[in-house]
Amino acid sequence: MEQITNYVKPELLVVAVVLYFIGMGLKSAQAVKDKYIPLILGGAGIVLCAVWVLATCPISTGQEIAMAVFTAIVQGILVAGLSTYINQTIKQLGKNE
Repeated sequence: MEQITNYVKPELLVVAVVLYFIGMGLKSAQAVKDKYIPLILGGAGIVLCAVWVLATCPISTGQEIAMAVFTAIVQGILVAGLSTYINQTIKQLGKNE
């Protein structure tokens, strides 16, 4: 897990926790099939990270816009992956073997 968190901006680690709870809510509500939950979390992660990037970065040139889009996508995918990792870790710790 430390390898993943080295690439995630510290301010966005809370987004991974938020996505974990969103995923648990989707699973318990049975609103969508389980196979779509990671895709939904990835999209939500990108949107939440985009909001953070837009709120914290000056965006005036084309290069800054491209960097903001890139940062939002990469960070969104990373925090979604981190939330899935947290979910799987909790499941595996709960197993009796």
